Amino acid sequence: MKLYGYWRSSTSYRLRIALALKGLEYEQVAINLLGGEQRSAEYRRLNPFGGVPALEIGGRIHAQSMAILEWLDESFPDRPLLPRDVEDRFASRELAMAIATELHAPLNLPVLKYLKNDLGHGQEEVDAWYRHWIARTFEGVEARLAERGARDFLFDAPGLFECVLVPQLYNARRFSCDLAAYPHLTRIDAACREHPAFIAAHPDRQPDRTES
Repeated sequence: MKLYGYWRSSTSYRLRIALALKGLEYEQVAINLLGGEQRSAEYRRLNPFGGVPALEIGGRIHAQSMAILEWLDESFPDRPLLPRDVEDRFASRELAMAIATELHAPLNLPVLKYLKNDLGHGQEEVDAWYRHWIARTFEGVEARLAERGARDFLFDAPGLFECVLVPQLYNARRFSCDLAAYPHLTRIDAACREHPAFIAAHPDRQPDRTES
């Protein structure tokens, strides 16, 4: 199993967490997003979407992080990422998809670079853009967690939702987002960051980490 990813990519981070939670071994292949390696002809032959992560297993390449997470849970059912109850499964997907679909598209690296380099916005304006979309989605996720009375995790152990949440909070802190209004989110994040799988998957522990 090979994971093509980038140390600070939130979508790669999601997948590293899931693989660690499931105890699956893999080889990392670094794709330098800042250097544009994801756009190279060689990489696009593997992953025509031109992004990370991509997971290679048995000669096949799987792309799109949320699809890979679901595939992992179906292919390696031990240590499941999703609970058994159908309503609980929906709750996990609802919150994970809120973050993955509402935040990744407006906040990923190509969009932020376009705002700054092509449209001429300053870094303060780009940061304001980032914080606006974070707040818009985190408010809804926090409300759902409050309704459920969530504690250290959404359910008894970290799963799909936590795989998606923790990388997004890592990025929110990079952009100095105010997280005071989200006590459930930050409590879950704190519990996850003490879990061995999340520690191993953290960007600072990846072999391709740089200071940039």
